[in-house]
Amino acid sequence: MATLTTSSSASVSVWGGVMLIAGTIIGAGMFSLPVVMSGAWFFWSLAGLAFTWFCMLHSGLMILEANLNYRPGASFDTLTRDLLGKKWNLLNGLSIAFVLYILTYAYISASGSILQHTFSSLSLNISARFAGTGFALLIAFIVWLSTKAVNRVTAIVLGAKVITFFLTFGTLLGHVQPAILLNTADSNPHYAPYLLMTLPFCLASFGYHGNVPSLVKYYGKNPAAIVRCLVGGTLIALGLYAIWLLGTMGNIPRHNFIDIAAKGGNIDVLVQALGSVLNSKNLGLLLVAFSNFAVASSFLGVTLGLFDYLADLFSFDDTSSGRLKTAGLTFLPPVAGALCWPNGFLYAIGYAGLAATVWAAVVPALLARKSRKRFPDAPFRVWGGKPLIILVLCFGIVNAAVHILSSFNVLPAYQ
Repeated sequence: MATLTTSSSASVSVWGGVMLIAGTIIGAGMFSLPVVMSGAWFFWSLAGLAFTWFCMLHSGLMILEANLNYRPGASFDTLTRDLLGKKWNLLNGLSIAFVLYILTYAYISASGSILQHTFSSLSLNISARFAGTGFALLIAFIVWLSTKAVNRVTAIVLGAKVITFFLTFGTLLGHVQPAILLNTADSNPHYAPYLLMTLPFCLASFGYHGNVPSLVKYYGKNPAAIVRCLVGGTLIALGLYAIWLLGTMGNIPRHNFIDIAAKGGNIDVLVQALGSVLNSKNLGLLLVAFSNFAVASSFLGVTLGLFDYLADLFSFDDTSSGRLKTAGLTFLPPVAGALCWPNGFLYAIGYAGLAATVWAAVVPALLARKSRKRFPDAPFRVWGGKPLIILVLCFGIVNAAVHILSSFNVLPAYQ
């Protein structure tokens, strides 16, 4: 999980906080969006993303509201334990651990598939299992070395990701075809029935809530600055997701996504589909480069967060042997999962969305409700009163219900 260095300045720029939130949100999970949203297609998907953005922004503001009643530096864990009690704190901790583990597995799966695709373009036959495991061991070594090593590698990878991002999207948008984007080839299309299926993936694509205490620690009790960070960072993410959907759904016909999903929906399948439709070698190289950097940056961020969480949970020391124990506990379970089931990227992102409903929607709403009772004269309060708390709470519950129902094939699926 990314952090900011504490500043003693009374007046600091919000740009660093905006970039922290945007950088935390935007990662390899964005590759799942066009595939899972192909049923709802472009405009309905934008509506789902916008609604999710609204709810996730305000759930983050609710954490901020509670956090400002405590000293700067108080963690999400501290807030939950003090305001909601040990049981909710345990549930919240378990949901965070599950999300971090399932995302680590997702990125091992994603890295294996995209590295296999990368190597095949170089006429090298490397299996996805071998590539994913090798990449996971490399990340494990970097994380084991030190947090400083992770930060340095992440800075390099993020720079490369930003460059390839703009080059890739500039090229993609130049090839958008209105007939494909508007799906004119389908004489009687149905979109709305598939919207509910997208919600858990939308929720998983706006996760940043663990960074709110970091912003309070950095900016102090300055709610105006932190609100601007949350609004700006989440809006950047929403805008880039909209551009990503425009670039993919404006180039790949809707019915083609059925085959992409049937093949597991992993990153390499989407990249191959874009490359074959556009028939551009340069764009294919950019897509491969961007996807590699996107997976690497997400992988580093998530595994460092899981590593630190487990080290604190089990009180492992910061020596080489202690970090080795933590690294083993961090990487061995998801590596084993990826070896047994290498193509579970889409499923993993969906389950991450299910677990994230606890700490990104349900718990923030409960924190705001409890905080207002305990601190009735608090100087900062999220607008909307009880109706907004109920909306965020219901948003979380509906997301969990949607994922469970879709797991039993109760909801309509585009296939």
